[in-house]
Amino acid sequence: MKTWDQRFSEPGYKYGTAPNRFLAEQEPRLPAGSRVLLPGDGEGRNSVWLAERGHQVLAVDNSQVGLDKALALASNRGVTITTLNADLAAWTPPPATCAAVVLIYVHLPSGFRADAHRRLAGALAPGGWLVLESFHPRQLAYRSGGPRDVDMLSDLATIRADFAGLLEEVHGWEGEVELDEGDGHRGPAFVTRYVGRRAA
Repeated sequence: MKTWDQRFSEPGYKYGTAPNRFLAEQEPRLPAGSRVLLPGDGEGRNSVWLAERGHQVLAVDNSQVGLDKALALASNRGVTITTLNADLAAWTPPPATCAAVVLIYVHLPSGFRADAHRRLAGALAPGGWLVLESFHPRQLAYRSGGPRDVDMLSDLATIRADFAGLLEEVHGWEGEVELDEGDGHRGPAFVTRYVGRRAA
């Protein structure tokens, strides 16, 4: 099995350089110039796009190769992002420091997923937004990307339970979409989408 450093060492951007569509739809919720935390953003497509929109971005990933490509993409686009090489199994962001946390295809093992989700949500300041899109367990029947291990996949009920008592759900949905995100995510897919807000 390839490590993320090995995957990101390949030419090009595995998931393209355009933002995730669901994130782009939700971005208008964010105040101008928001501080945004993007754990697991890999090669930086979402981080760089948010920086282009005027937001202050911190991209966190356990692959330095991916973060280096994110910085290169930002430089090429004429924007600045901050990066941090960290393991989401243990890393805890400073509390109440961000206007948004963006989790796009950040698939974590069930052994620490809920704990990590709650630590990351703790970075939200009052009124802050959490935007999540991930593959659903039904994605195993599709060939458009994602882990081939059901333990790494989450339905909407699981995501709701992870953030229960921390966030107010604003949007929750699971269903089929068409993905066109580089070679890594292409074709019909079954996903889980969630938007939550920390009480003001």
